Amino acid sequence: MPPMPLAWALALLVMPVVLLLALWIDRRWGEPPVAVHPVVWIGHYLKVCGNFTVRCPPLPAFLLGALAWTAGALLVGALAWALQALTFWQLARFIAQPGIDNALAASALVAAMAWLLKSMLSWRMLVDEVGAVEAALRQSLPAGRERLSWLVSRDTANLSESQVRESAIETLAENLNDSVVAPIFWFVLLGLPGAAIYRFANTADAMWGYRGTYRGQHWEWAGKWAAWADDALSWLPARLTAGLLMLTTRQWQLGMLRREAARTPSPNSGWPMAAMAMALGVTLGKPGVYSLNAAGRAPQAGDVLLAKKYASKVVFALVPFALLAVVLVMGPQ
Repeated sequence: MPPMPLAWALALLVMPVVLLLALWIDRRWGEPPVAVHPVVWIGHYLKVCGNFTVRCPPLPAFLLGALAWTAGALLVGALAWALQALTFWQLARFIAQPGIDNALAASALVAAMAWLLKSMLSWRMLVDEVGAVEAALRQSLPAGRERLSWLVSRDTANLSESQVRESAIETLAENLNDSVVAPIFWFVLLGLPGAAIYRFANTADAMWGYRGTYRGQHWEWAGKWAAWADDALSWLPARLTAGLLMLTTRQWQLGMLRREAARTPSPNSGWPMAAMAMALGVTLGKPGVYSLNAAGRAPQAGDVLLAKKYASKVVFALVPFALLAVVLVMGPQ
């Protein structure tokens, strides 16, 4: 058997280390400061482009939105690829010329890759914020509504106690995919550029992908490309998230999951939300829009904590699968 090419060997060495280090950084420190957070920079770009695009007539709005999305995605992907390529180059240099300077430079670049990957996922923040809603709800219903308003775009002023919990659990389930599973999925397949482009796409959808009017501006056409792109990139990870939820909670009702997931307007978000509703035995929904697992009970005190436990099981199950996939994807063909 011929020796493994150096590029493959470096990928097999670096990518698992980067993934594990990114998850450790997230667990240890959480989110980077706003001033240096790459997703915040992405948001600034999208805000500037969106403020101009949304004012245009439908066709120009769609074309300019697609153009701005493509330019931003290419830029984000190129910067991530440059860091990854530089890291591999420095590691190859260290192997060819061992020395403390080359070792330190290589280590710093690996750490930079891990920091950037961590910036593309937000597990600790998601769990903390959802837990904060339940903690606020224990104080009072108005406090719970107020805390929930930090997480969701819907009006929380008239939500009942169970509806506040429904929204918190839905947010946890949907963002388990958007903020953890999907970035890792694309990192495994396409490396750091894959995770970065996915995070750009998901952020663009969150900022632009509204149907009709949102906060006085009509986003139907300006955000259509962003919504399509996020739907496409989230399609498989959303189903993977739901599958992992069912696997870790020993729920095997795949037909029911498929039916329940189809009840939501989104082609993707219904999958992890329906899987979580079935695992908890609760009903999750948005009045007048959809109801998942309608035969279930209303969420009660303790269901948010249990949902966090189930989501944690998904993350723990995902890591060994991801490490194995790195070997299969990055290894020599």
